[in-house]
Amino acid sequence: MVFVLDAKKKPLMPCSEKRARLLLERGRARVHRMAPFAIRLVDRTQETSVLQPIALKLDPGSKTTGIALVAQQNDRLTMLFLAELSHRGNAISEALTQRKGYRRRRRSVNLRYRKLRFDNRRKPAGWLPPSLRHRLQTIHSWVQRLRHLAPVATIAQELVRFDMQAVQRPGISGIEYQQGALAGYEVREYLLEKWGRTCAYCDAKNVPLQIDHVVAKAGGGSDRVSNLTLACEPCNKKKGAQSIDGFLAADPERLARIKAQLKSPLKDAAAVNATRWALLATLQAEGLPVDTASGGRTKFNRSRLGLPKTHGLDAACVGNLDAITQITTNTTTTLQIKACGRGAYQRTRVTEHGFPRGYLMRRKHVRGFSTGDRVRAIVPIGKKAGVHIGRVAVRASGSFNIQTAHGTIQGINANFCRLVQRGDGYSYHLRKDAPLLSGLNAGVGGVIF
Repeated sequence: MVFVLDAKKKPLMPCSEKRARLLLERGRARVHRMAPFAIRLVDRTQETSVLQPIALKLDPGSKTTGIALVAQQNDRLTMLFLAELSHRGNAISEALTQRKGYRRRRRSVNLRYRKLRFDNRRKPAGWLPPSLRHRLQTIHSWVQRLRHLAPVATIAQELVRFDMQAVQRPGISGIEYQQGALAGYEVREYLLEKWGRTCAYCDAKNVPLQIDHVVAKAGGGSDRVSNLTLACEPCNKKKGAQSIDGFLAADPERLARIKAQLKSPLKDAAAVNATRWALLATLQAEGLPVDTASGGRTKFNRSRLGLPKTHGLDAACVGNLDAITQITTNTTTTLQIKACGRGAYQRTRVTEHGFPRGYLMRRKHVRGFSTGDRVRAIVPIGKKAGVHIGRVAVRASGSFNIQTAHGTIQGINANFCRLVQRGDGYSYHLRKDAPLLSGLNAGVGGVIF
């Protein structure tokens, strides 16, 4: 579906691609935005149009959030827009870790001693780490964007809560909830007992053992006991920041045995739990009715209606859909939205040891373009002849790189580029879901596509 705005930029009901094409060809509309695609009518206002209530539904996740716009009439649910929003919390966490290392070095190496100041700082009520605050703000930003593009009447959020103990230990009950994994143990003693006082990678005994992160901290691993094991010094150095799958690729039996002893990581579940109430309060501040539902209700709705498992369709199944017996979809694609940021303040690139290896331009605009803009490049001749559409990475020389859906095209001259849409911190890609949707089960009352 195509978003439609009136002459005063007020949202109207979305229309089909065919109708939008006809409106553009006849001069009754203008292109307002490319991604997500929206047109603006020149001869109609919201006061003269009939609007149907549209529900904006959200399925928040730690890495990807499902977004759906649906219209419900009696027993029929019509899907108008599906999107999957990928967050960049891990990139933010890595950038903050790098900054912490730079500051620690400056305090202790090439400057006079300065006292640490973190004891003087206080966290306000409702404080969230930057990686989680980004997730909350990104979802809120897209709620506001979609409200400007469609007549949203209600909002539904999946208010899921994960039981951390049950994720680690299925079947836990009673007093076991009060006894953590370290009940009666120190961390090191617990690991020695858990791994039999041997190296997990070479079975070495009676040697000094070191605590090793199975998923390295450089790869997003945590300090939870479920991510710790014991290794001798040679194995620990040899593994380094490698993944355990790559390090033990030649020994699948040992790899399977180690994974059997590990417990499920809870980092993603903790992120969802930490932001669920803050997200609900943010949505309620929008002034629209907000409905909440559990993850079990979403799964029940999806199973009853015979829908496959995707983030976008999960979002469409959020809330009370007991009266729905038929589903009609006006979209066969899901818009993939990836948060890419708006560039960096740091203008010096460094090596893995922290030494400078290159310098970026002081200005971010080159010949009217900046990194992140969506451009259309028409190259007439040469090895790169053709039409290339995607996000551009600018260079001072005027030779740009364009990241398309099929890969990165390097060395495109700025003279061949035409601006399609200014960079807004996101990259967009349409994923075809027609084969997936055509294989749906009939469900209750039949599913119509």
